[in-house]
Amino acid sequence: MNNRSKTSDSNNIAGRFAPSPTGAPHFGTLLAAVASFVHARASGAVWRVRIEDLDQDRIMPGAADQMLHTLEACILHWDGPVVYQSQRNTAYEAALEDLLQRGLAFACGCSRKDLQDAKSGPEGPIYPGTCRQGLPPGRTARSYRLRVTDEDICFDDLVLGCVCQNLAHEVGDFVIRRADGYFAYQLAVVVDDAWQQITQVVRGADLLASTQRQIFLQRQLGLPTPLYLHFPLILGPDGKKLSKSEDSPPVDLRHPERLLHLALSVLGQDPPDGKAEELLAWAVENWRPSAIPAVATLPYSVLSSLT
Repeated sequence: MNNRSKTSDSNNIAGRFAPSPTGAPHFGTLLAAVASFVHARASGAVWRVRIEDLDQDRIMPGAADQMLHTLEACILHWDGPVVYQSQRNTAYEAALEDLLQRGLAFACGCSRKDLQDAKSGPEGPIYPGTCRQGLPPGRTARSYRLRVTDEDICFDDLVLGCVCQNLAHEVGDFVIRRADGYFAYQLAVVVDDAWQQITQVVRGADLLASTQRQIFLQRQLGLPTPLYLHFPLILGPDGKKLSKSEDSPPVDLRHPERLLHLALSVLGQDPPDGKAEELLAWAVENWRPSAIPAVATLPYSVLSSLT
C-alpha cells in the first residue's frame, strides 16, 4: 500500500517535505513529514522530498540518509527523485542575475557589526538601506539584498487565517545571497518550489515569518504562490523548540506506529490505534486541517500527555 491520494494526480497539485540535514531527525522533523505527507495525499497531491543542504558548513555527514530512512521506516513514500539543493546553484545564480539586471536586487557591503545599531524588528535588525543606492565609498560587496516595497503582504494560512507583514517596516531589504557565498534560504526555497511545481507548503510555525518574504520574492520573479499551512512547534522541556542544533533526541524507529499516532495526535486528528499503514490510511481519509491547534507553539508536556 502506498497511501496515494483520494483523487487523480491530474489535478497538478504537489506538496513537499524539505528538511535540512544538520543532525539526526527528531520528533519535530517527523511531525513536518507527517503533516505535509497526509495533507498532500488527502488533497490528491503528489508528495516530493527535497534535501535543503545549501549551507555545507552545517551539514552533518549521513544526516540526509537518516532522513530518508526515517521516512521509509514510517511508510512515508515520496514521489519522484529526491532533490538536493547543493546541486541547484546554477538555478539560484540565474534568479539572482535576473533580479540584479532588473534593478530589484543590489550588492550590500554591510557586516553584522555595521547593522548592530539599526532599529530592531521581529527577527533582528531592520536593514536601514545603507547600500540601497549604491555601495558607500570604501565598501565592497559582501552580500546581495532584495529591494522591498512599503506595502502589506498578506496570505491566508489554512490554520492561522489571514497573516500580514510589512517588509519595509519589519524586515527591510533582505539578503538573498550571503556574505559567505551561499544563497539564502529565501531565494533557494522560492526557486525550488516553483521548479518542482509545489502548490502547497506545510511546515512548522518557526518559518511563518519567512512567508511574506517568499511571497514577495515569488512576485518579483513572476512565480506562482502556493497555499500555506503552518502547524505549531513543539517546545522542549527547556522551553526551546525541538531542533537538531539544540541536541533534541532523535526519533526511535523501533515502533513507527507510536510515532505516527503521536504526530497525528499533536496535529489534533484523534487517530485510532493501529499499525503504521492503517494509521496513515485513516489519516488520509479523515484529515482535518481545521483541527490543528491555531497556536505558534505547544509545550513538551503535550507529548507525555499523549503517550
